[in-house]
Amino acid sequence: MSITPKTIAEQLWQASHSGVAIAPVRDEIAQLAEAGRGLDVAYQVQQELSRRRLLAGGRLVGRKIGLTSVAVQRQLGVDAPDYGALFADMAVGDGEEIAWSRTQQPKAEAEIALVLERDLGHEQHSFADLISAVAYALPAIEVVGSRIANWDIQLVDTVADNASSGLFVLGSRPVLLRDLDLVQCGMVMERRGEQVSVGSGAACLNNPLNAAVWLANTMVRLNTPLRAGDVVLTGALGPMVAAQPGDVFSAHIQGLGSVTAAFASA
Repeated sequence: MSITPKTIAEQLWQASHSGVAIAPVRDEIAQLAEAGRGLDVAYQVQQELSRRRLLAGGRLVGRKIGLTSVAVQRQLGVDAPDYGALFADMAVGDGEEIAWSRTQQPKAEAEIALVLERDLGHEQHSFADLISAVAYALPAIEVVGSRIANWDIQLVDTVADNASSGLFVLGSRPVLLRDLDLVQCGMVMERRGEQVSVGSGAACLNNPLNAAVWLANTMVRLNTPLRAGDVVLTGALGPMVAAQPGDVFSAHIQGLGSVTAAFASA
């Protein structure tokens, strides 16, 4: 059988539904890609996975931004973030117990989520455009996951795998951007009271709005602009932490309050 973006997507689709992780897909992507075009193929795989979720009744509710740490970008040899799709069945209530069966090699990271009240359809967006379009911000914990065994990933592996998405938990107290310092806001994430990750808004491309502007421009170029009601996970404010059954993570972001991700015992 010849390799195509669809056959690679099928492997990831089966891994997602079976819970059995697979080998990296980067070699197969490399076979399809012209020189320097592996990322394009990886996004084709991601788009095929999104198409399958939509056909299966999924509802697209927003986007996540990854690789917002400049240090991590340098490690991977890239100069821009990546993105993935958020679906309604990935959303978890604040403090709601997460069945371990819903996760795959989960890790938790604290983020700022933006919820839009206006479409973002310009070819080029400014901070003012984003500020005007955002209804409110929320604290969030993204439960990232990987269908690739042992997190043995490079850039094209994670992009193809919907930017290593898993689940996401949003806080329940919305805050207007005018009442929030997106750059200086400190973040502390604890696991059952033990501090496991610290950071600030500046860790996300120096300002989470930088990440949001990049995403808005990218989505317009792809003819899939961000729409009113979309959730945007802007990127990690500190290091991600591996989760185990029974773990409870609480992230506090200055000015935004707290959000909790609670994992059931296996």
